[in-house]
Amino acid sequence: MSLRTSSLKVLIPLPNNDFDPTEASVSWKIVRDAGHEVVFATEDGKRPFADPMMITGEGLDPWGFIPVIKKLKLLGLIFRARRSARAAYREMEQDPNFLAPIRYADLKVADFDGLILPGGHAPAMRQYLESTVLLKFVAEFLENPSVGGAHKPVGAVCHGVVLAARAVSPRTGRSVLHGRKTTALTWTQEQSAWRVTKYFARFWDPRYYRTYSEDHGEPEGYWSVEAEVKRALADDADFITVPSGVAHAKLKTDNLHRDSIEDSRPAWVVRDGNYLSARWPGDVHTFAREFVGLLTEQR
Repeated sequence: MSLRTSSLKVLIPLPNNDFDPTEASVSWKIVRDAGHEVVFATEDGKRPFADPMMITGEGLDPWGFIPVIKKLKLLGLIFRARRSARAAYREMEQDPNFLAPIRYADLKVADFDGLILPGGHAPAMRQYLESTVLLKFVAEFLENPSVGGAHKPVGAVCHGVVLAARAVSPRTGRSVLHGRKTTALTWTQEQSAWRVTKYFARFWDPRYYRTYSEDHGEPEGYWSVEAEVKRALADDADFITVPSGVAHAKLKTDNLHRDSIEDSRPAWVVRDGNYLSARWPGDVHTFAREFVGLLTEQR
């Protein structure tokens, strides 16, 4: 009989393009640096690419559609990933597992000890969010306990929570998040970033920050991350936002501050059993460290 080594195997599925570089690479780095193996999956088994604007910042200014001039960045410097996240992404690009992902169709729950679902808002994220194969796998992962009886750790950030919310349990016919508590990108956060890019940055591409937009007659925000996730839950109150009286509430809600490996004050992470969720890239260092804690408990 073989013995389990101290290293556990964690899966990060991604779309081929447009995922958020911070949510994926910082999670990868912290979990890997804790001594665990991280593997990746894409729909076709080809190497994925992050949303380029979130790396370079080019295209996020009002002149971002003009060749050469778009390299001058103002708003782009604010919206793009922080320096540490860009460095983590460059490092992740050298990982053989990242360069040779597994195909969604070849994923088996038994092969992994943990699952992380990053997000991203750009259009090509739909490949990941709408994959029936991946949705089925996520449902199985969240439903099936490990040999010891506990559910394997699952972490979701931002639009990754939408993927979990869309995963339907074959046992209940409901979302696997039904009855669980979660957080995700709030409508306040999404609307704020969307309006800035819509009116002051990418005015020629007003839908850039909204992965899904409302049809005629639907109220604004109906296809926001928060609204869609809430529709999957047992109760709206199970969507947990930052309480006004919590320590460092302003840092957590001003949409300006992000956490770091040294400072978790701006972060907001919600745990429900072995399911962990966070809102946006500004939470991901804390999110990844807490996910490592779940892995330690699992082991």
